[in-house]
Formats: sequence, C-alpha cells, structure tokens
Amino acid sequence: MAFMTYLKFDGTSLPLPDSYDVGLSDVEADSSGETEAGTTQRDVVRTGIATITVSFSVSSRWLSFFSSYSKKAKIAVQYFDTETLELAETEMYMTGFKSKLEKDTSYKGLWTVSFTLKEF
Repeated sequence: MAFMTYLKFDGTSLPLPDSYDVGLSDVEADSSGETEAGTTQRDVVRTGIATITVSFSVSSRWLSFFSSYSKKAKIAVQYFDTETLELAETEMYMTGFKSKLEKDTSYKGLWTVSFTLKEF
C-alpha cells in the first residue's frame, strides 16, 4: 500500500508526518468590529489562509533538509487540503522550527522535527 503525500517542498515529497494539523483563518479589514448599535460587522479581506503544524520522525539526512528550509524566506508548498481532499499549492514560510534527538544510532541518530508553516 502506498502512503499518501501530505506535503511537498519545491516539488520534493516529504516523508509521512507523525502529526499534521491544518488550520484555516480569515483576514479582516480594520473596519471590522462592533458597531455603535452593538452588532458585529465583519469585513473579510481574504479567507482560507492556511496554517499547518507538522512533526516528523526523521534521519539525519532529512534533519539537514528541514534545517536548510527553516532559513528560507519563502517556500513553494503543496499541502493536503482538508476541504478539497487534494494537494493545494501556495507560498509559505516556516516558523517555530524544533529538532530533538530521540535515539542515538550509528547513522547520526533518529530525530523528531516539528514546525509551523504559514501562508503568505
């Protein structure tokens, strides 16, 4: 059975994640808020901005790959969209990069890598 691809960075398929959490949010204009009459006015400028929190158990080779991407200002990302159940393409940046050594091996260890991707 083939595993599904959840994330791609610049066309490179990433390993199967340990966890994958997609959140969608909206951007509201400054004119949004509560009116004098006490009703809520919401002026949405943009909808469906993706934020993805993900973690992987990886080898040192993938650790190096993710570390290099954590320094990039912009990443071309294809991600599994939970609304359409297909890969969606967008530009994102990585924040909150963390790496943790889980087990020391003769192959430079088994690592847990986690980060958040935010859509521009």
